Amino acid sequence: MALALLLSACATAPDTTPLPEPVPTETRLPPLTSRDHGRILAAFGGEYSAPGIDRLADEVLDRLAAASDKPDLRYRLTVLNSSTVNAFALPSGHLYITRGMLALINDMSEFAAVLGHEMAHVSARHANQREDQVRTSELVAVMRARLLNDMAGAEARREAARVSLANFSRAQELEADTIGVALIAKAGFDPYGASRFLQTMDRNAELRGQAQANSGSPDFLSSHPSTPERIRQAVLAARQHLAPEGRPRDRERYLRAIDGITFGEDPRQGVVRGRSFLHPRLGFTVTAPEGFTLENSRQAVTGLGPNDMAIRLDVVRVPASQALTDYLKSGWIDGLSTETVEAVTINGFQAATAVARGSDWSFRIFVVRFGSEVYRIIYAARDLNAEVDGGFRASMETFRRLTSAEAAVKPLRIRTPRAGEGDTVLTFARKMQVPDRADERFRVLNGLADGEQPRGGELVKIIAE
Repeated sequence: MALALLLSACATAPDTTPLPEPVPTETRLPPLTSRDHGRILAAFGGEYSAPGIDRLADEVLDRLAAASDKPDLRYRLTVLNSSTVNAFALPSGHLYITRGMLALINDMSEFAAVLGHEMAHVSARHANQREDQVRTSELVAVMRARLLNDMAGAEARREAARVSLANFSRAQELEADTIGVALIAKAGFDPYGASRFLQTMDRNAELRGQAQANSGSPDFLSSHPSTPERIRQAVLAARQHLAPEGRPRDRERYLRAIDGITFGEDPRQGVVRGRSFLHPRLGFTVTAPEGFTLENSRQAVTGLGPNDMAIRLDVVRVPASQALTDYLKSGWIDGLSTETVEAVTINGFQAATAVARGSDWSFRIFVVRFGSEVYRIIYAARDLNAEVDGGFRASMETFRRLTSAEAAVKPLRIRTPRAGEGDTVLTFARKMQVPDRADERFRVLNGLADGEQPRGGELVKIIAE
């Protein structure tokens, strides 16, 4: 991304006004109902234990609160066990951040910028303003859909409305950016942390690819649109407080705090390894056809393949007394060719398969009974010819029980080795346990521009077991 933003322009001197002492008392934090908190945890994989981040967050939030116009308001951060990239705040001052977002942050000032932005939404009462217009509040669009899928009718809408997490308007996002930059500058952090992190977010979005973008996971960019306009404004706002490189970023301290946190999927929720999906807790694995890229979310495993092909794996409730062939014919999918329905056996498990055809897409559908669950694998193609269909059938034949060794799969983690004087991006790309584009992923993970190399003596982030 070309961001020639005249960073050498004049800037005002940093604000040296003494900061009031924070009031670290839990009584300053309005209560959050256990129901709301529980619902958030359920939607984002539960709470993730990150003691190092908890300690940093307490310090940063105290400094930011003391620098704010409401120093008596107390904030608390909860880390969520989700690989999605998101952060948000409730009007009560309870803040949430996913471990997926923690992995992309590169220093204390960027961490402060994320928290300051969310605090700005609270102090500017953005959620309250939205609630005046929209009675049914929502976590994010995808989270609302999840809740509604799990509940029934009006009761679902009433319950979902208890959790207030707005998708803020463009004007509100820009206002929160400006307030947040001023806040972190006053608190003594590098105000350019905000623009650096927004650039990382944009680069990460490009890297994720279409398959992950369509996975349906709650994502920061769905509720906090990152645009060149926002980056430009963040740089301009920072100039009002400090010239570039005017304050230390404190990179090493932050990276030490995130060393060892889980990256990507939690094995308890299933993991993608190349073209294969493994679920150690449930005990099965399946491999997609050649050329597919998989993405795991809490609702389903989805993936895109070459030549307009796709795959979806999910679990459905089918009574034990109902034959799988009857389930296929029960009307849940349009265009089913009933003459293609057949009972099959896959590695000893009862299964059934059929073909459905629509105006643009055709589908090879498999359902397999594994223990008390029925798993549904739907392959889609624009042209479901014999060769493509054969590939789908071969993929389905890989559905099997995990071996004990496979079930012991370890999670990938953020590791923070120190770069030597001769180390380059390629040095660390070779150590990255990622499916593809390791050099690009390393650059994005470490906030390195194209052509930039890690500095000798500094900590860097890699992905490894």
